[in-house]
Amino acid sequence: MTTKLNSIFIGYMGLGGSEMLIILFLVLIIAVVPLILFLVTLQNTFRLISMENRRMPGEQVWLTLIPVFGMIWQFIIVNRIADSLKYEFMKRNIRSDEDRPGVMIGITYCILNCCSIIPAIGLFTGIAGLVCWIIYWSKINGYKLQLQYNQQAYSHQEIN
Repeated sequence: MTTKLNSIFIGYMGLGGSEMLIILFLVLIIAVVPLILFLVTLQNTFRLISMENRRMPGEQVWLTLIPVFGMIWQFIIVNRIADSLKYEFMKRNIRSDEDRPGVMIGITYCILNCCSIIPAIGLFTGIAGLVCWIIYWSKINGYKLQLQYNQQAYSHQEIN
């Protein structure tokens, strides 16, 4: 039965097995590359936070790649990076509009991401989750840039 369905699908699409593998590979690359870049952003943000304020080692963001576990781990990352940024901003006297930077949009993206596996609403929550993920990524990158700028300004003041 499965073989018959596969042959009907492939025949309907007009694609052979090798073309389907190429398409699958391209889709996989398109999905994985942004995730890798996102995790690099998180790791680099953790690296800019002093050890005393860092709530987890930056390398642990890669645990997100473990299937199923990663869906739970993302909640932990969002909370720990928010707390780390909060204390680092306090230490460096950097102003933030949020008490725990990025936590609201981060938790929203996590919840929507988890809900995307629910059959009836998965498509809608998946799209909303993708939008929130992009916003969260942008916010964390902005905080990372703030830390870099502040670090450079502080280093420049010490030299003078």
